Amino acid sequence: MAMETGLIFHPYMRPGRTARQTLEWGVQSSIAADKAGFTSMMISEHASQIWENIPNPELIFSAAALHTKRIRFAPMAHLLPHQHPAKLAIMVGWLSRILEGRYFLGIGAGAYPLASYIHGIKNGEDTKFLNEMVRESLEIMEKIWKREPFFYEGRFWKAGYPEEVKARHEGDEQHKLADFSPWGGPPEIAVTGFSYKSPSMKLAGERNFKPVSIFSGLDALKSHWDTYCEAAIKAGHTPDRSRHAVSQTVFVAETDREAKRLVMDGPIGYCFQRYLIPIWRRFGMIDGFAKDAGIDPAKADLEFLVDKVFMVGSPQTVVDKINTLFAACGGWGTLQVESHDYYDDPTPWFQSLELITKEVAPKIKLPSAGK
Repeated sequence: MAMETGLIFHPYMRPGRTARQTLEWGVQSSIAADKAGFTSMMISEHASQIWENIPNPELIFSAAALHTKRIRFAPMAHLLPHQHPAKLAIMVGWLSRILEGRYFLGIGAGAYPLASYIHGIKNGEDTKFLNEMVRESLEIMEKIWKREPFFYEGRFWKAGYPEEVKARHEGDEQHKLADFSPWGGPPEIAVTGFSYKSPSMKLAGERNFKPVSIFSGLDALKSHWDTYCEAAIKAGHTPDRSRHAVSQTVFVAETDREAKRLVMDGPIGYCFQRYLIPIWRRFGMIDGFAKDAGIDPAKADLEFLVDKVFMVGSPQTVVDKINTLFAACGGWGTLQVESHDYYDDPTPWFQSLELITKEVAPKIKLPSAGK
């Protein structure tokens, strides 16, 4: 069984793109990924970042639902502290029904304090506080999906589910409650982790959620699986590496030279030079990559990332890079490809997606369950 491929859409749209262009690019990307054979598309939720300008990923899912056939969609993630859990539970259930099961739910606490501030949370840098909100929100959502009467008064929210009024006579439907429970039962839930020994990976293991790692260096990646595995075993679950997804920057062309040129001089290079590298330096996020290569983080420029960190090159070069990382960390089940803004000229990007699914993924051996 080959490694699966997915897309993760943040979407890294350059400032100046309109909301309509972002929506169009999201739908176009979902159609191309579906045709190429990608199994999933994750779309981020952000309310404050100009380069990551999708506050409502569910709008792209619903727009893409009628134009795709196989690909599964997930918000990655709905930020639970920013939304009322009852409203979100109903929306998730309805959307999973629109997609007829091609849906799973990504949840998170929120990485940007400014977005939390917009939603009335002044201490958005307190991850412990935000994670407490996540746990309470999820508890309420799971209660609502059961469609059984309750009323909950928690630390952060109040919510309930009413008792359905009994029909007065045969054919009396005016008192029935709409069924917005998820298609086929509670959805698979996924969480992302970035930092070393991420607490999100601990939650994923405890609850048997799908772990998704944002690649930030070998040590962090290995710690994600170890943290997840330890928590899963302690909770009585069996860890399975094939459920693990890893997000990376990937670009494939016919030759190494062409792939590097298209990345360095194209939308990926533009985004990293103007947005991601400055942010990574500001928050120390580039340190893991520098450590892996044994260099000073200050010397980790775009060309270093393209040559030593990203999965960029011909199909065989990218296969070799992935297999090398597999040997070092133990492997994963899905390569979640980071999407970029190829709105003006999508051809190189869509060709890369085809090469990834046709000439890279089939040559990667899927890891076995467990450690």
